[in-house]
Amino acid sequence: MNRNIVTTVLLTIFISISGFAQDKKWSLKGCVNYALENNITVKKGANAIRSTEYDIKAAKGNFLPTVSANASQNLGLGNQELFDGQFVDRTSHSTNLSISARQTIFNGFRNTNLSKQAQINNELNQMELERIKDDISLNVVNAYLNVLFNKENLETVQAQLGFSTEQLERVKKLVDAGVQPRANIYDAEATKSSDEQNLTIAENNFDLALLSLSQLLQLPYEGFQVDFEEVENPSSALLYNDVNQILDYAYQNRPEVKVAEKNIENSEIGIELAKSGFLPDVSFGYSFGSNVFFSNIAQDEETFFNQLNDQKAHSFNLNIAIPIFSGYDNKTNVAKSKIQQENSLLDLEQTKLNLESNVQRAFTDAKAAYKTFEASKKSLEAQKLAFSNAQERYNMGALNAFDLEQTRIQLINAKSNLTTAKYDFVFKTKVLDFYLGKPLTD
Repeated sequence: MNRNIVTTVLLTIFISISGFAQDKKWSLKGCVNYALENNITVKKGANAIRSTEYDIKAAKGNFLPTVSANASQNLGLGNQELFDGQFVDRTSHSTNLSISARQTIFNGFRNTNLSKQAQINNELNQMELERIKDDISLNVVNAYLNVLFNKENLETVQAQLGFSTEQLERVKKLVDAGVQPRANIYDAEATKSSDEQNLTIAENNFDLALLSLSQLLQLPYEGFQVDFEEVENPSSALLYNDVNQILDYAYQNRPEVKVAEKNIENSEIGIELAKSGFLPDVSFGYSFGSNVFFSNIAQDEETFFNQLNDQKAHSFNLNIAIPIFSGYDNKTNVAKSKIQQENSLLDLEQTKLNLESNVQRAFTDAKAAYKTFEASKKSLEAQKLAFSNAQERYNMGALNAFDLEQTRIQLINAKSNLTTAKYDFVFKTKVLDFYLGKPLTD
C-alpha cells in the first residue's frame, strides 16, 4: 500500500513538472541564458578554470618545505662474518624511525615562473570560456531568428492557401453563373494543391527550425515552444557608418585577441623556465631520527625504548647541484621555447587578420543586406499593385488563369524575399553588435 502511494505521488510530480516544461515558452533572452548555464561545452570550460585554480595552489606549494616521516623494519637471517674468518649464525632485527624536511632555496627561479605560468593558464581558460559563451550566444540568436523567420514564412504560406481557397470558391460561382469556363476551376484547384504542398514544406521547415533550437539548448523537442517576439521592420538606424570603430573595439576587447596576447606572455615565461636549467639548484635538508637493533648474539642489549632514546640524532645537509653538461637538453629547450614565442607572435598577427576580415565582411554584408531589404520592400509594393490589377482583369475576363497565377507567384516570391531580407539584415546587425560587445538579446 505504501509503495503504491509513493509511486502515485512521484508520478503526479513528474507529470506536473513535464506539463510545466511543455507550457514554458522560451524567449530569446531565456534561450541565451539557459544555453550559457547548461551547455556542456560551457560546463567543461568552467571545469578547466577550476583545474587551473588547483594548479595555482600547487605552484604556490612549491615555495613551502616538504616534510615526510619514515619508518623501516629489517630482519636479517643466516651466517655473517663478524670478524676475519669467523662466521656466526645470526638473527638480527633493526628498526629505523625518522622525520625529515627539505626546503628549496634556489632553483633558477623555476618555482616563481611556474607560479606565473599557472596564473596565466587560469586567465587563458577564463578568456576561452568567454569566447565559447560568445559563440554559443551568437548561435542561439541565429537559431532563434531562424525560428521566427520560418514562423513568419509559414503564416505567409497559410495566408496564400486561404486566398487560393477563397479564389477557388469565387471561380466556382463565376463558372456556375456562366461568366468563366469550367477549365478555370481546374486551374484554381491546381493552385490550391500547390499552396497545400507549400504549406507542408513550410510547416516542415518550421519544425526543423524548432528542432535545431531545442537541440542547441539540449532540451527535449517534445513540447518545446518559443515565445514569438515581434521583429519589426528594421531601419537604417541599425547600420554602422564606420567600420574602424568596430575594429578598434574588437582588437582591444575580443577574447581571441586577448588569448593570443596571453599566449605570448606565456611563451616568454616558457623561455625563462628553459633557462633555469643552466642555473644551480640549492636546497637545505634536515632530519631527526633514531634506530633500534637486536640480535641473538648479544645478551645485554638495552630495551627498545632505551635504544630509541639513546641513539636519536639530528642531521643537517646543504645540497648544491651545478649543471655542467646536460646532453644539449637545456640548450635545445631554450631554442624550442624561443620558436614557440615566435609562433605566438605570429598567432596574434593571424588572429588580428582573421578578426579584421570577419568584421569587414560582416560590415559589408550588413550594408548589402539593408539594401536588399529596401529593394525587397519596393518590389513587394509593386507586386501587390500588379496582382491587384491582375485580379481585376481576371474577374473581368481580360486575363486568363495562367497569367493570374504567374502574377500571384511573383507576389508570393516578393513576400518571401522580403521576409528573408528582413531577418538576414537583423542577424547581420547582430553580428556587428557581437563584435562591439553589445547584448545580443536586445
